[in-house]
Amino acid sequence: MQLSELISKTGSWLTGKGPEADIVISSRIRLARNLEGRKFLYQASDSEKADVERFLYGKLENIPLPGNGNYFRLDELETLDRLLLVERHLISKEHASGSGARGVLVSANEGTSIMINEEDHLRIQVLHPGLQLEQTWLEMNDLDSSIEERVNYAFSPKFGYLTCCPTNVGTGMRASVMLHLPALVMTKQITKVFESVSKIGLAVRGLYGEGTYASGDFYQISNQLTLGKTEMAIVENIGSVVPQIVRYERTVRETLMSQSKALLEDRVWRAYGLLKNARVISSEETLDLLSAVRLGVNLEMINRLDIGQVNALFILTQPAHLQKIFKKKLDTSSRDLARADFIRGKLSGNGVK
Repeated sequence: MQLSELISKTGSWLTGKGPEADIVISSRIRLARNLEGRKFLYQASDSEKADVERFLYGKLENIPLPGNGNYFRLDELETLDRLLLVERHLISKEHASGSGARGVLVSANEGTSIMINEEDHLRIQVLHPGLQLEQTWLEMNDLDSSIEERVNYAFSPKFGYLTCCPTNVGTGMRASVMLHLPALVMTKQITKVFESVSKIGLAVRGLYGEGTYASGDFYQISNQLTLGKTEMAIVENIGSVVPQIVRYERTVRETLMSQSKALLEDRVWRAYGLLKNARVISSEETLDLLSAVRLGVNLEMINRLDIGQVNALFILTQPAHLQKIFKKKLDTSSRDLARADFIRGKLSGNGVK
């Protein structure tokens, strides 16, 4: 599969068909792992990094993945191609902007990606649509065991899995759930969520993880501690909190529908109208407007779109995707023109095609 083929579809985690998918976009498990007897990457020379990349690619090339896998060597890709992988949540920004030999193995459905030489020798990620943390962990556990049959991990009986960053030592696991919370943002109740989850050791991040802000009213809830807790304990902790946030968002949506329906409808349809008719539109404005449209679809105000179609637009309107779609490099102003043109085309007729 070529990178250009990615823009013709979206990953399975964006289908909008999982449990609580009106509010929960996806569930993710990510593991950090290092090889026994190899230097951590911050100590390794370029030649040692290259040796790790060759070794791991050889071991993982034929590992079973959904629909088989495709491997991309990031040091051989153009900047735009690496950004495309970031926008699809297949690699991190740090992996894209890194140096030296590094790559990513991606399953055909984009639900699994295995990063080589990111911060650690391995960063393994599994994504599922909706609220499916336990199932995501079970799939990850099987994958991790399959990898461990092929390589030896750096492990301490006292501390657990050894990682470059001390905050990942132990299980090496980050579990996260991405939520769409427009009603809580509109009513300024989102601060209460932040305060509540921080008290129980959870972190709130933006659309693209650590260091990003909550574009389009998307928030990632994840664990901060990896040491001293089992994987299932981490999953259960997040799994007990997220349903409460979902109920809170749903309750506020119902309140808005009963007490401020006209204002809510006006917000949704203004957003839809702007997206359908704008001639110039920025990435940030697009995310905000799509957030309102997504809310309108979930509240059955807009019946000409489905959630999977709206979810796809969040990704396809990002800078690298637009340049791939239009097959040329575009500066910011040109992208804003192209984005508006692309969205108008997608929203014309009976919905997103």
